[in-house]
Amino acid sequence: MKWEERNNEDLTIVQPIKYKYLRKRYVLFAGGSLILLILAAILYIYQGSNANTGNSPVASISKVVATEGKATAPQRNNFKAQYNQLMLHLANGDTSGNWPVNNAPQPLEGAILPYHRVISYYGNLYSNKMGALGKWPKEEMITRLKAEVNKWNEADSVIKAIPALHYIATTAQGSPGADGKYRFRMPYNQVHTILSWAKEINAIVFIDIQAGLSDVITEVKHYEQFLALPNVHLGLDPEFAMKGKGGKKPGAVVGSLSADEINEVGDYLANLVKKNNLPPKIFMVHRFTDGMVQNAGDIKLHPELQVVMDMDGWGTPELKKATYYRCIYKEPVQFSGFKLFYVNDTEKVGRKEMMSIKEVLSLKPVPVYIQYQ
Repeated sequence: MKWEERNNEDLTIVQPIKYKYLRKRYVLFAGGSLILLILAAILYIYQGSNANTGNSPVASISKVVATEGKATAPQRNNFKAQYNQLMLHLANGDTSGNWPVNNAPQPLEGAILPYHRVISYYGNLYSNKMGALGKWPKEEMITRLKAEVNKWNEADSVIKAIPALHYIATTAQGSPGADGKYRFRMPYNQVHTILSWAKEINAIVFIDIQAGLSDVITEVKHYEQFLALPNVHLGLDPEFAMKGKGGKKPGAVVGSLSADEINEVGDYLANLVKKNNLPPKIFMVHRFTDGMVQNAGDIKLHPELQVVMDMDGWGTPELKKATYYRCIYKEPVQFSGFKLFYVNDTEKVGRKEMMSIKEVLSLKPVPVYIQYQ
């Protein structure tokens, strides 16, 4: 007989000793149930607290990289097991020994690469000519970005694509400005706008730096409050880094960054990750000429960072592939990226369409970061 049935019996006809037994069982049951309820409440409050504070890097990055239910951060115990397999996949059969990079650190928990491919819209909200991010109104831009992410997910079933908003926060200028640095820093409220848009689609965010005649590390530190967030990453554009170019203004010649300058930023960014207990940061550097990045082989790798060298050149597919081979394939750093231009890769070279996703996926190594301008 079940306890519920016994508890509903007419106890007046039960012998005293049996009634005592039932009462004892009832007290034990009630006490045990109360303890279980208290434990459940404590667990619920604890989990809710963790969810709100985002103390766990893995929990934080899972929220950031999830997109439309298609891509989530790898489980902790699968991180290292998947890493070598995915790096071989990205090497795409390369036999030169360049790829995958041998001295790269194993990924820390919360790492985005190589577990996901980042699909980013690049630009600035003050200009519709600097890239896809500012080219269209917000809703149209987001719709287009999500469509590109879906295309990449359909094309590659191994590495899932996630969206990113890549915002040029310090822009190079043709005039010196009050301090003679030939750069303009975007107001913080613009960065907050990008962060709010990214949150709507579970996208990550990049702060991009065109330093002009300023020190690149100075410009990076200006955005520390944002870089200290778990979903904000960093891009450097040597094309517009003009320090050491004889006072020439941006655009007069192609700028450059040395490995020492990049390493200074890398050290700072890695320390920021450790200080704030963050998941690894993606550290992206643009490149389309040999001289833009000097002594690339001396760039330091950190477990807290994931360095991407992004092929930033526009033109015909043949020209873009040649630039990729010269600047990325032959000088491996860690991960590779590739830029696609909606206008420069089509109208300016007399083509109807950009390079196809299939063509990009055939490159060696396969890019794990894609930027649309």
